[in-house]
Amino acid sequence: MVKHDLARCISLIVAGCAIAPLAHAQNETQDALLIRVTEGQSAESARLSEAAIQTEPVQRLSSDASVSLSRMGGRGLDPVIRGQNEDRVEVLLDGMRVEGACPSRMDPPTSRLSTALAPVLEVRTSNRTLRWGPIAGGQVVATTAAPEFADDNRTTGHLTLGGADNGEGKLVNGSVAAGSKDAFIRLAGGYDEADDYEDGDGNEVRSSYENTEGRVDGAWTADNGFYIKGLVSRQEERDVKFPGRGMDAPKTDTDLYRLELGAPVANGGWNLMAWQADVDHVMDNFSLRESPMKMQTNSETRTQGARLVLDQTINFTKDIAIGVDVESNEWDATMYNGMNLTNEASLMWPGVERDRVGVFVEAFHQIRINTRLGAGIRYDRIAMDATRAEQTFTPSPMGGMSFSPSALYASEYGATDAEANDDNVSGFVTGEWRFSPRQTFEVTASHSVRSPSVNERYVAQKTMKGSWVGNPDLETEKHYKLEASLSGREGDWTWRPAVWVDQVDDYVYRFDIRNANGTTDTRYTNIDARLLGVEGQLGWSNGTWSTNSKLASVRGENRDADKALPRIPPIQFIQTLGWHHQGHTLEAEWQLARRQDRVDLVADGGLDPSTSPGYGVFNLSGTHPLMANLSLTWAVDNVFDKTWASHVSKDNLGDGGVFRVNEPGRTLRAALTARW
Repeated sequence: MVKHDLARCISLIVAGCAIAPLAHAQNETQDALLIRVTEGQSAESARLSEAAIQTEPVQRLSSDASVSLSRMGGRGLDPVIRGQNEDRVEVLLDGMRVEGACPSRMDPPTSRLSTALAPVLEVRTSNRTLRWGPIAGGQVVATTAAPEFADDNRTTGHLTLGGADNGEGKLVNGSVAAGSKDAFIRLAGGYDEADDYEDGDGNEVRSSYENTEGRVDGAWTADNGFYIKGLVSRQEERDVKFPGRGMDAPKTDTDLYRLELGAPVANGGWNLMAWQADVDHVMDNFSLRESPMKMQTNSETRTQGARLVLDQTINFTKDIAIGVDVESNEWDATMYNGMNLTNEASLMWPGVERDRVGVFVEAFHQIRINTRLGAGIRYDRIAMDATRAEQTFTPSPMGGMSFSPSALYASEYGATDAEANDDNVSGFVTGEWRFSPRQTFEVTASHSVRSPSVNERYVAQKTMKGSWVGNPDLETEKHYKLEASLSGREGDWTWRPAVWVDQVDDYVYRFDIRNANGTTDTRYTNIDARLLGVEGQLGWSNGTWSTNSKLASVRGENRDADKALPRIPPIQFIQTLGWHHQGHTLEAEWQLARRQDRVDLVADGGLDPSTSPGYGVFNLSGTHPLMANLSLTWAVDNVFDKTWASHVSKDNLGDGGVFRVNEPGRTLRAALTARW
């Protein structure tokens, strides 16, 4: 594989951004599309108040019963959507797809979400558009709001100071923007830190961290509608601890760059975006803990991408979108050991490269005033290779046997070639029938194809405790989904029940082999699986008082072995009661989960440490305006100081065996925010 061809293609697209708009600059058509998907365009009000006291914006997704958050430490919460996790959940940051740089997912993509400018978060579970790629498990779409300027003010901004008692957390962030709605430049930054928190039993959980962020973004829109946007950001995470994992993360640096152009054309518009994301990560077992034998893994990932989309409306009833995107990824991770950390002990990511080219077309037709149909198809060509697969490493710093990734692939799976090429075709058909102005029935059927991830195909680690080896011969994962929902509104009431099923051919299944000598080997294979679920939402509001009930249930089946899939969340229910008056808000939230006893146990080679007990956690929060531009936000999490852990949280190996990371005990958080 020639690794630089796609990167050069992306660079040419970025350079061509200055020329491409000239062909359409004279067109001043401003017609709105019936279907408009924007990247980075949303209201200032979307910056939710509760974000002021949360160290990770992804925590807001915990209010969605279909989403669970997997915890491994104080940072890096990893979302699980409808029972599907890790690489089956894509994260888009203002349209950018960003990869993590840790083979153990100490830095999932959601840890890149800005804390200084809390984004709008949307969870997608079905293919109703293919412009960002097919949805295998789910998508988390984060959109950063543009600044809003008062008519008589050319600047705007905010400053937040906050803290938490459990773990002695501290945070400060702010932003300042100058300009107008047609042109602005904004600077934002933040810093937050915390020590180890205590769980409900008063036990300390290794969870301390430091996080620093700085970013500059801006936009300019011409009178004819042509616009240009840009973003540069830097995030530095330091001394992030992880309990029982064997290693911590003393350093993770992330640099993001984005350029976006667009303009109206005919009865629609075009959009061109290019981005680059560089992540450097270090994890070791000695910087933040004592260890008799030093180990350190240096890893990095580089992502470059570009996407061109054209949207058009025909006769006010038909919306058509066509687009092409390219993406290039590079992963490299090497583990070192020995007194001076000079011995290459494992090539965990042996110079893995992935090039992807995708094209899509989709259309929606309002065939009647109450009926709308849509369909789309997408083709992705994906080429992957491990460029250092033939290179050898020696697990022991004292010498001994040497291995190569390709030798491990061959001995474990019989794989003779590390190169993989996938031709993925995905599509969807959706229909919407509005029975009345108050009720809508939706049905979506889709076929989504996912290529195995860098870990699933190429990870290569061998230590005295065992080995972790990817499988280059894995087949692509095929998801056949069907979802039906009925949403409605009557007076002050709203509701939305939904049922769905996901039949998965060649599901990538990770399993452990526990050997007689006490070592554990981790492997991957393809199986057939099925996931099905039921969800419901019922809400009521009279403007002052509001209540909302959300329920989600998922069942995952390994059809080959006739047993449960691992890390499937139990039945979850969330009940909220809110009060709103003259800018003041109070909310009580009760989160409940049933016992999960359908598990794929570690003792049987699976990934679930054990069954998990049910729990009920009660939270309180509020926001209060103190004066015109100053507000107080507070929350008491886990009011009754329960000891609990999410079933989907990562398994950790400790002195007492395998366990899950407990959530924080009672925690008081508060923040003051000034806006102007």
